[in-house]
Amino acid sequence: MISSICNNIFEKSINDYHIADNVETAVNNPFEKTSLEHLLYLKNWIDTVQWHFEDLIRDPQIDPVAALVLKRRIDASNQERTDMVEFIDTYFLDKYQNAAVKEHATINTESPAWAIDRLSILALKIYHMQQEATRFDASEAHHVACRKKLDVLLEQRKDLSHAIDTLMADIRDGVKYMKVYKQMKMYNDESLNPVLYNQQQP
Repeated sequence: MISSICNNIFEKSINDYHIADNVETAVNNPFEKTSLEHLLYLKNWIDTVQWHFEDLIRDPQIDPVAALVLKRRIDASNQERTDMVEFIDTYFLDKYQNAAVKEHATINTESPAWAIDRLSILALKIYHMQQEATRFDASEAHHVACRKKLDVLLEQRKDLSHAIDTLMADIRDGVKYMKVYKQMKMYNDESLNPVLYNQQQP
């Protein structure tokens, strides 16, 4: 099942990151570069670093100049995240390109990789909620509240994993088909963002 592969790799990536627990740590992807596993590991590593970027930028004492630098890094990370989703979708599109699509096949509301993206973020929520549920300097009330939230997150992962596996089986069997739509982010494009292209005019 693809969801089991994803969940195991996401857990490994998150645990590997937290050995140093530093956003400057270089990724050391253990999987073959041409493999799906390599893409999944890198996807989650990007998500994990960005998770901690988002923590850092919410520091009320952060220096404004440092905050702007960090915001630029978050923007770049978002673009990398989107690119990785498209790489993963392209992998599946190639894998199932010869599937016999049935006459009444339908397209899903989201592509397989965007569903896997949600699974990656969910893995991060579970990891950090587990940390909060056992944080030594927190109150018992905090622990109880976090354990309840953790139960919901674990149920959500179970349901999402099942949905992803069902979707992949449906694509394989021609019950559903997929397309890859390239993300057309306008704010990074100097020809589409008016703040950027107006600066280029004489």
